[in-house]
Amino acid sequence: MKLDVLGLLGVCSYALDCVEAELVHVTDKHAKRVAYMSVCVAEQMGIQGESLQDLTACALLHDNALTQYIQEELHSDTTDISKLEEPLQLGLHCSLGERNIQDLPFQTDVRNVILYHHENADGSGPFGKKWTEIPLFARIIHLCDLLDLTCCTGTLTSDTWKKVKDFLQAVNGSVVDEVCIEAFLQVFSEENFLLLGGDDLENCLWSKVPRIKQNLSFEQIKSLAKFFAWIVDYKSPFTSTHSIGVAEDAEKLSRFMGFDEETSQKMYLAGALHDIGKVAIGNEIIEKPGRLTEDEFAVMKHHAAYTYYILNEIDDFDEMRDWAAFHHERLDGTGYPFGKKAEELNTQERIMACVDIYQALTESRPYKKGMSYKKACEILEDMAGKGWLDTEITVQVDACFGSMENRNSKEEN
Repeated sequence: MKLDVLGLLGVCSYALDCVEAELVHVTDKHAKRVAYMSVCVAEQMGIQGESLQDLTACALLHDNALTQYIQEELHSDTTDISKLEEPLQLGLHCSLGERNIQDLPFQTDVRNVILYHHENADGSGPFGKKWTEIPLFARIIHLCDLLDLTCCTGTLTSDTWKKVKDFLQAVNGSVVDEVCIEAFLQVFSEENFLLLGGDDLENCLWSKVPRIKQNLSFEQIKSLAKFFAWIVDYKSPFTSTHSIGVAEDAEKLSRFMGFDEETSQKMYLAGALHDIGKVAIGNEIIEKPGRLTEDEFAVMKHHAAYTYYILNEIDDFDEMRDWAAFHHERLDGTGYPFGKKAEELNTQERIMACVDIYQALTESRPYKKGMSYKKACEILEDMAGKGWLDTEITVQVDACFGSMENRNSKEEN
């Protein structure tokens, strides 16, 4: 299947920004600013083609493990890094990030780029590597990451540019190598640096890096899907396996119903992405174990619309965007976010609505035990009887997952 992988990773960086903005107060669009600066510097140094695309991907994902590190390693749900009882160990955050991206479909060798993106030129970084031992992409991202975190904390003005030049002078040769700094100053003037604060940042980035579609195997698609699902579900341990569960259910049901290989693969990816809009919803609502208030439910309902608009940024992704985003629509028009009616919902969109509910009912969460397959199917049948779900598909859900349940029981016996 051909996919706009860079567009997908751009969406991923937005998701990371949303999660980190809530959990650790990372500046909005941090990843895309780092990516744009990195691309400009790399072009100045003669990097182009597939290498430039992979640099962009690494820059967009350079902080992919930050919240994972804080929650897993420091066992903290803090919303303010400054209040952590233990200092951040940059090396561990980099190691986790390197591990997380190892199965993504890069076109060139990007080993150690994420791992060493916090190394200092003089060897004083977390792994003690000097600039001559560090991949060029890691050195470029390190420079641009530091600049954004140090100098781009508010509205960009002429004072910001002065701060940039003073910072570069202070870190030249010690924190950042002279080669990268020289390339940065050759390509950036005050005028084009201040463009980083504008609304056109994403267009500027994609004008420099053509989003050439990559032909991916199903294993590569699964790796991408799992990476996305991990980011969405990592936001809240209450739904820590939901997205990948929906992906697997959607693929299994599609195959069971006789759809072709490409459709089944697309349903897997759409399932993994169906809740990506939840990254924009606060955890105080997502993790509430009891019934939501009317106002809280109104906010929660926005997540499906966010999924639609987030996935709309990916080239030629309209079909999977709709399969993913319409999972709360109902055949009688009472669903959300768009109030679609039966004649506006195709088979795949109806399937996704069923498997989302089935997975939510059967999976265990901290505040509830998962239902049996039989009880979940009874609820689906009841919802179909009310005109909300497709009756024929609920029958297929029963047949598909019932046969799996019987097979698993035989294997256990």
